Amino acid sequence: MRGICFNPKTPSFSIAHNSNSSSSSTPHRLSFSDSINENVNNINNDENSFSIEAAEALIQKWNPDTSAYAKVTSLFYEDKTEAMQYINCVKKLHKLMHSLLIQNPSSEKLILSHNLMEIAMKRLRKEFYQILSINRAHLDPESISVKSSRTSVCSSISDFDDDCTTVEDEIRAAGESICEVERVSSIAMADLKVIADCMVSCGYKKECVSVYNVIRKSIIDEGVFKLGVEKVSSTRVNKMDWEVIEMKIQSWLQAVMISVRTLFNGERILCDHVFGAFESIKESCFAEISRDGAVLLFRFPEIVAKAKKSSPEKIFRVLDMYSMIYKLLPEIETIFSSDSSSVVRSQVNASLQRIIDCVQTMLSGFESTIQKDSSKSPVNSGGVHSLTIHAMNNLSILADYNNVLSDMFSRVEFLQKKRSPLPDSYLYSPESVDTSAPPALGEHFAWLILVLLCKLDVKAKHCKDVSLSYLFLANNLRYIVTKIKRSNLQFILGEDWLMKHEEKVKRFNTNYERYAWGEVISSLPENQSPEISPAEVRMVFEDFNFKFEKAYRKQNAFVVADREMRDEIKGSIAKNIVPRYRELYNMQLVNVESVKEMAEYVAFTPEDVENYLSNLFFIGRSSSDV
Repeated sequence: MRGICFNPKTPSFSIAHNSNSSSSSTPHRLSFSDSINENVNNINNDENSFSIEAAEALIQKWNPDTSAYAKVTSLFYEDKTEAMQYINCVKKLHKLMHSLLIQNPSSEKLILSHNLMEIAMKRLRKEFYQILSINRAHLDPESISVKSSRTSVCSSISDFDDDCTTVEDEIRAAGESICEVERVSSIAMADLKVIADCMVSCGYKKECVSVYNVIRKSIIDEGVFKLGVEKVSSTRVNKMDWEVIEMKIQSWLQAVMISVRTLFNGERILCDHVFGAFESIKESCFAEISRDGAVLLFRFPEIVAKAKKSSPEKIFRVLDMYSMIYKLLPEIETIFSSDSSSVVRSQVNASLQRIIDCVQTMLSGFESTIQKDSSKSPVNSGGVHSLTIHAMNNLSILADYNNVLSDMFSRVEFLQKKRSPLPDSYLYSPESVDTSAPPALGEHFAWLILVLLCKLDVKAKHCKDVSLSYLFLANNLRYIVTKIKRSNLQFILGEDWLMKHEEKVKRFNTNYERYAWGEVISSLPENQSPEISPAEVRMVFEDFNFKFEKAYRKQNAFVVADREMRDEIKGSIAKNIVPRYRELYNMQLVNVESVKEMAEYVAFTPEDVENYLSNLFFIGRSSSDV
């Protein structure tokens, strides 16, 4: 027999005698059912009176051990009014037991009351179980989490007129269906709360909570499983191909969103409603129900980040997991806010920290990849190097994770390893950058680009031709600047950084022009005098012909990837060559009898020179345009 234990703070009340004891002496035999109904009515007719006999009649009526009817019938589904009477009866019985315990702990009524309470709790436990089981579909977390939106749909149904169109009828039917789900869900939640309040207040918390936890935990675990979240080990992950891991990460990203906003949020709402009157119970219940599923869900990123030694290119999938947790973190902290759910929050933080460690390793690997690159092919034509394209593609995508990386930098001393300070020319101006990008973040991006530029500078030094080395640097730096302007990198590095490096591009172009076309330009006299002898003129033209053909042949094999920069270079070269050459050509044309005579030593007309320069860098242009 369950021990009798009552809260001494519960108020007692006097026991009223049964009014039937003073009834008329005329005998009148009642049937069993009439007797039960009469006693049931006695419970509710007068709120100030209570008869243990009437309570016994009602409780025994719904005792499944003694009544075949009670065994197959649900009290709350059969008669809601009588169900509420039953609840009130149990509450009054509990008060009576408290009063009897104070007056006479050995009272036979107290023993009877205790036995009746055991029967009643067994009945309520059965009802609680049935409501939870039968209404699994109506009490699913999704139905509960969107309850407010369903309510708004229901309220809008009355706005339709009687002469609705077919479409409106369909909408009405759908709305009515939704409202029916909402109605059943609300009724079930209300019944669960009434039973839970009664059982817990009467000292049967354990019995109530155990039923709730078993059923609701199975729903959460099943929901997590259906979302594709499974238990995996580091060993297993290490054996997977990256394509498989990537698919699992993508599946997890969808699962965690649904789990937090629907599965756990809906369960949180239901638990708060059913056990709303008991703070500690609702928190411990929710923690018990959600713990295993939540820990399994939030441990996945930690396992992937810890186990798989991924290449730097795979950093983005890892950042996707961090980004998702970062996005959901306010909701996670709200749903799992209690001390009972601290293990879930700890797991979330552990996964975040492990991802941070993984990203640190990957970024270090990315820097190392740049430094160790040994490919040479694009240098031969001076175009954009494959290393530049690869590195800037990764950096521009990485910049899309600005907020995530900012959060990472704020959590730890991110990538604070020993290294030489950046030159001033590579530092951005703090006044001109996005305030959401902390200095450490901008500095690290600037550092990675500096590592790339230094590597490109090393490659440029291997060029046999000086002009080609400058064109190579100009092409690659122009590509870097353009890529930055077209991505979030511009907000991280700032306008000052861009301006300084655009100036460097111009200096590279100037140096290229000087080394590639300097001899051609210098072959034309700046101050052309009419007194120059025919022999000297002939030598000037022959020298120009030789140097122009040589320079053009070499430079036309080079590539200028950016269309705008290509036009700028060609325009600058033409500006320094064509006017001088036209002046010389026209001056000589005056001094000879015919153009045919000049053809002996003049290979190009001014228009020819213009056309040649206009077609400069034609080779590879279509495949390298930016």
